[in-house]
Amino acid sequence: MLWMRLALLSCVTVLFVLTLSHEGNGASVSDGKADKKAASPQGGLRGVFMQESDASNFFRRRGRRAVKSQDEINAEQRQRLAADERKREYHEEQRNEFENYAEEEHDEQDERTREKTEQWREFHYDGLDPSYEYNRHTI
Repeated sequence: MLWMRLALLSCVTVLFVLTLSHEGNGASVSDGKADKKAASPQGGLRGVFMQESDASNFFRRRGRRAVKSQDEINAEQRQRLAADERKREYHEEQRNEFENYAEEEHDEQDERTREKTEQWREFHYDGLDPSYEYNRHTI
């Protein structure tokens, strides 16, 4: 029960400190001086922002169903072709890596099989050359 009182007391203390703090005015409404500075952009901001009339004309001119210019169509086609090329190269690289992996696995399996066969032949060698098993005549 004591820990509950301590937790409540610490929460109330934090809330009280936050209400008295004057540092947290980030969401408050400005007095208008900063708006005047933002309304007249200087330096690099002039290239970023445009007049309201220009912006509305841009959106009016280029509506949702407006016909795209040939330059826009060409640019989109180039982007599509580049994406297709990247995708093709990626899949080709993946295929080559898998083929190399499969070939290495196959070679390792062949090597293991060959070693096992040699061990079996050495173990079962009876001193006759060629081996009696393979030289036997059946009647």
